[in-house]
Order: sequence, then C-alpha cells, then structure tokens
Amino acid sequence: MQWGEPLGAVLISLVFGFAPFVGTALIGILLVACAGFWVLLTLCDDPSETAFTPIHLLVLLYWGIALAATALSPVKAAALTGLIKLTLYLLLFFLMARILRSPRIRSIFITFYLHIVLIVSIYGLRQWFFGVEASATWVDPTSAQADLIRVFSYLGNPNLLAGYLLPACALSIAAMFVWEGWLPKALGLTMTAVNCACLVLTFSRGGWIGFVALMFTLAVLLLYWLSINFSPFWRKWAVPIGIGSLAAILILAVLTVPSLRLRVASIFVGREDSSNNFRMNVWAAVLEMIQDRPILGIGPGNNAFNKIYPLYMRPRYSALSAYSVILEIAVETGIIGLTCFLWLLVVTLHQGWLQLQRLRELRNTQGLWLIAAIATIIGMMAHGAVDTVWYRPQVNTLWWLMVALVASFYQPSRQAVVSSNQV
Repeated sequence: MQWGEPLGAVLISLVFGFAPFVGTALIGILLVACAGFWVLLTLCDDPSETAFTPIHLLVLLYWGIALAATALSPVKAAALTGLIKLTLYLLLFFLMARILRSPRIRSIFITFYLHIVLIVSIYGLRQWFFGVEASATWVDPTSAQADLIRVFSYLGNPNLLAGYLLPACALSIAAMFVWEGWLPKALGLTMTAVNCACLVLTFSRGGWIGFVALMFTLAVLLLYWLSINFSPFWRKWAVPIGIGSLAAILILAVLTVPSLRLRVASIFVGREDSSNNFRMNVWAAVLEMIQDRPILGIGPGNNAFNKIYPLYMRPRYSALSAYSVILEIAVETGIIGLTCFLWLLVVTLHQGWLQLQRLRELRNTQGLWLIAAIATIIGMMAHGAVDTVWYRPQVNTLWWLMVALVASFYQPSRQAVVSSNQV
C-alpha cells in the first residue's frame, strides 16, 4: 500500500469531482468505495501512521448515539437507512482526515476542487446573464421579487447551490495567499470573484447569512494571521478597521441595490413572507416532535423524518426536513445527540485554533487552508440554522471535508508524544 495515499486522494477527488453533476446514487457508490478503501488502508497501516484525534473520538461517539437512536426508533427500518448514509459520510471523514495530512496532497486536492467549483459557478453566472426558467416555489409570487432570477447551476436548487459554494468562497480567498506566482494568484482572485458573485446571485437568504458569517470569521482570522508582521498600531486596530470596512460594504450594497435590499428586507417581515411562514410552521411541528421524544429522537435520516412528521404537520405544510440543522439533529438523535454534535463543533474549532497558532508561529502557509476551513464551518452552521441543504450529499460531503481538514492538521502535544515513546 505504498500508493495508499495517492489512491485515496483519487477516490475522494472522484467524489467531489462528480458530486455537482450526477445524482445521489452514483455519489453513494463512490462513498461506499471510499469506505472500503479506508478499511483496507487502516488494516495495512503501520500503527504509527494512524492518527486518532479528539475530533475522531467525538465523531465515533456521535455515531454511537445515532446507532442507539436507530435501535430505539419507532420506525427502525427507515432509521436504519439514515444510519447507513451517516456511516458512509463518517467513513469518508476518516479517509479524508487520513489522506489530507500530507501537505502536498492537501494542496493538490483543494486546487482540483476549486477548479470543479469554478465550472459550476461559471454556469451559474451564465444563467444570470442569459436567463433561466425557475421554479415558482423559489420566489414568493405575491412579492415584489416575483420576477427575480435565482441561479442554480448544475445543482437544480439555488439554496443548495449557495450551500455548495460557501466552502469554495473561503478556499479561493485562501488560495490567493497560498499559491505562489502572479498567475496562480490571479486565478485565485478570479475564482473568488466568480464564486462569491454566483453565491450572491442565488438570492438564498440562508446562503447570504452563511456568507456574511463566513466572511467576518475569515477576515478576523486572516488579520490575526497577518498581524504577526504588523506594526503595533495595526496590530491593535487591524481587526476593528477590517470588520468595520466589511460591514460598511455590506450596508452600502444593501442600500444601493434594489433587488438585494428587497431580499434582505424579506428576512425581517416574519410570516408576511411565504417562505418565512412555511419555515415557522414546520419548526413549530418539529418542536412538538422533539418534546415527544426528547432523549434519543426518532432516529437518523430523512426517511424516518418523513414517517413521523405527517403526524405533527400543520395542514398544507408538508416538509422533507426540519429546515434547521440544529432542530434536525435534535429530532433525529434527541438532546443527547445534539449535545454531542455541539461538543464536536466546539472541539473542532478549538483544535483548529490551537493548530492555527502553531502554524502562524512557523509561518507555514498551509495554515491559510485551516483558516478557510474554520470560517466555512462557521458559515455552514449559520446557513444551517435556517435550512437543511446541509443534508444533501453535495453539501454534507463538504461539511465533513472541512472537519477533516481541521483534523488533518492535528499534532499531539509534546508531552503525549514523549509518554508514547517511553511506552
């Protein structure tokens, strides 16, 4: 298995290369292949090559809670299907965390992924410029935005496209700093402009919320990274000035672009907007589901949700998910599962911050990929607070990619290494 890492990189590249263009069935087949290869690679690995991080521990704990939720589910067969899907995603995480430890493979893979996303974004911009027939359910027909064009590219849904583009926006910004030479940096700038423009033109309000959270997090971390070379004045004021400038640009854009202003305003009108009203009715029903099964929920997966939700739904408000990642996790795995997931989130961000400090001291530019991953995790959770495109394979694989990127930078403490060597 001396070619184990390159072969693993090829497999995960196939997953992300095909994801925006094919159906979920083929993605599932590729995930099964990745799972099998991870098992083979782990069995053949030297024990010293096996990296088990605190993130891995919590991922395993979360899987164990999902397993218990499946065993106690009122719809066990449907929950078992969801557990199998979750298992495939988690095994993909294990493979990526193992393969992406190599800086060279990490950089090559991210470069490949950004080129795939560039194709998706360019097609999205083409839809904006030349027009495209959109579903009537994407825009409230009674609002002033009834004729609004929302791009969806190859993914078929503007909200899904927005969630798909969030990681690319952060990684393309990081690429401008990591890639060497004017031509690669110009390519990174082009990717950033195209990806960000395409995301904005989805007119996905949840995507915009995630994008704002991502950009603010990215700005703070980038300024922290660069401040090591700043004068004392800029070390003190760089972050406030940078955040203030981003806020000013955002406010100016909202005030001067009518379509943007109307779309943002619709976030705050409550039930007067049909999309808001729909979500509020779904959330009310989901909260009742959680109250009835608060400990371990109904079991993982949309199949289990679709079996139970009709018993609680308001008339005319059918839904395939909870339209909130937090509520979805709570309804699937209960308060125990939600607590474990939030714990995983905190530990992942904490480990990312620790490794970012280490890489900053070493002036290692690989830390910029870590910054992008941390910012994306924040952005995807902000988006996920009001939507569940997070559960579609095109986006869920990206979520676990970001967690795997953070895990791939893990370095055990010196004291732990010394103790291990002594044993």
